[in-house]
Amino acid sequence: MSRDRASDTPQPNSTLEEIRATRLEKVEQLKQTGQIPFAYRWEVTHHAAELQAKFADLPNGEEAEFEVSVAGRVMARRVMGKKLAFFSLQDETGTIQLYLDEARITEHQSQPDAFSHLIQLTDVGDILGAKGILKRTNRGELSVNVSEYSVLTKSLLPLPDKWHGLTDVAKRYRQRYVDLIVNPEVRETFRRRALITASIRRYLDQQGFIEIETPVLMSEAGGAEARPFITYHNTLEMDLYLRIATELHLKRLIVGGFEKVFELGRIFRNEGVSTRHNPEFTTIELYQAYADYHDMMALTETIISTAAQEVLGTLKISYQGTEVDLTPPWRRVTMHDIVQEKTGVDFSQFTDLEAAKAAAKQAGLHDIDECESIGKILNEAFEQKVEETLIQPTFIIDYPVEISPLAKPHRSKPGLVERFELFIVGRETANSFSELTDPIDQRDRLEAQAARKVAGDLEAHNVDEDFLTALEYGMPPTGGLGIGIDRLVMLLTDSPSIRDVIAFPLLKPEKSEDA
Repeated sequence: MSRDRASDTPQPNSTLEEIRATRLEKVEQLKQTGQIPFAYRWEVTHHAAELQAKFADLPNGEEAEFEVSVAGRVMARRVMGKKLAFFSLQDETGTIQLYLDEARITEHQSQPDAFSHLIQLTDVGDILGAKGILKRTNRGELSVNVSEYSVLTKSLLPLPDKWHGLTDVAKRYRQRYVDLIVNPEVRETFRRRALITASIRRYLDQQGFIEIETPVLMSEAGGAEARPFITYHNTLEMDLYLRIATELHLKRLIVGGFEKVFELGRIFRNEGVSTRHNPEFTTIELYQAYADYHDMMALTETIISTAAQEVLGTLKISYQGTEVDLTPPWRRVTMHDIVQEKTGVDFSQFTDLEAAKAAAKQAGLHDIDECESIGKILNEAFEQKVEETLIQPTFIIDYPVEISPLAKPHRSKPGLVERFELFIVGRETANSFSELTDPIDQRDRLEAQAARKVAGDLEAHNVDEDFLTALEYGMPPTGGLGIGIDRLVMLLTDSPSIRDVIAFPLLKPEKSEDA
C-alpha cells in the first residue's frame, strides 16, 4: 500500500520545475491513451456535502443503489497494490471518497488499462469526474464506488505538503487560489461574506430601499476626509479621482426625489495598510429621507443583528477569544461622557484652548499641540484613550463639528453635530449623520476644507459646486449611514486581519517586498 499527497515526487528534494516536467509528460501520456487532459465539461449530479447528509445513516459495508456523478480535486491518494485505490475528492462543499476497484472500472471503462492509467497518470491536485454508486466502506467512509472516471484537468504544479500546508501568510494572500484549495475554512469565510452582503441587501429591499450605482471616477473627490487615488482620462484630457465615498451622489438622488437609496460597493483611499485598513475596501452607504441619526441607530442594530442571526444562527459570538453580544439595544453614549468616563476630564467645560491642552496632557494624551480647537482635542482623547476599549457594540454620539463637515448641527448642543459611530471590538464599524441640508452652512464647511487643502492637507478636498447646487434645490431631512463591510465580515467570521476577508488584497510585487 502507498499513500501520497504528491505521487510525482519520488525524490524528496525534487524542484517545482522537475515536478512540472514530470506532469507535462503525463499530459502527453494521457493524450496517447485517448483521454483529454483538459476536458470541456462534466455532468455533475451531486455534491459531497449533499451526499454526506443524505446518506449519513447508510450502514458500514453496504451499498446504496443510487448512482451519482461527482467532480472535484484529488486531495489525497491511497493505492492498495494493483487492484484497489482510494482517492479523496474535494468539491466546493466538502470531500467524498472515491472507491476505485480495478475490476469494476475495467468492466465499465472503454480503455482496457483504465485503472492502471488512473493510478500512474494522476496526481494530487488533478481534477477528476467520477460516476458510480454509493457505498460505505467497512471503515465507515462514504464513497463513490467508481465505474467510470475522466481526468478533467491535469494539474501541473503540486499542492503544498499535507502536513505543513500553506502557512506563509503573505503567500496565502498572494496565491489565494491555492489558499482556497488547501484551507477549507478560508472558503467558508468568503462564503459567509457573500451570505452577509446578501442578508443586508435582502433586508434593505424589504424596507423599501433601492440600490443605485454611482460613479467610481469623479472630477472632485468628496464625501470623506481621505487621500484619493488620481488617474487620467485620455479622451477628456483631465485628471480624475477614484471615489473615496459614495455619499455625495447618493444625496443627489435624495434631492431628486428618491426616499430610500443605498449602494454597496468598492471605495478607494490612498492611505496606509494594516490589519484594519486596505486601500480598496467595501462599504454600504444608505440614505433615508425624513429620518435622523436616531433612526439610523435603530436601522444599524437591525441590519447587523439580522445578518449575524441569519448567517451564524446566534447573536452571541466570539471574536479572537472575546465574547461579543450583538443583541439590541446597544449602548449609546456621547463622546464627551465616554471621554470623561475614561480620562476624568470633562472637555465640555473648557472655553480656553490652552487650558484644554494642559488638561489633556495631564490626562496622558500626546501629540495634541497641533490641535487647533477643543473639539479636535476631544476627538484625540477619544481615539487615544477610549476607542480600543469599546468591545461590546457601542454607539458614540454627538461629535465635534470640526471633524464632521457633512453632519447637521446638533439641535440642542452648540459646537456639536448629530453624528454617531458604532464601535465593536475596539474598531469603528459604522458611521452616521443627521445629514446637513442647509446649503449655506454646507458651503462654509466645504470652503473651510478647501482652504486646508490649499494649505497642504492631503485629505482635504475642493468645493463640489454641483453638489452645493443640488442642495440649493432642496434636500429633505435625511439620515445617512455607512457600514464597513470588510470590518463587519471580520467580526462575523472571527478574522484577525482585513486581508483575511478580501479575496485578493493589494500587495507589493514580490520583487519589491524587501525594497
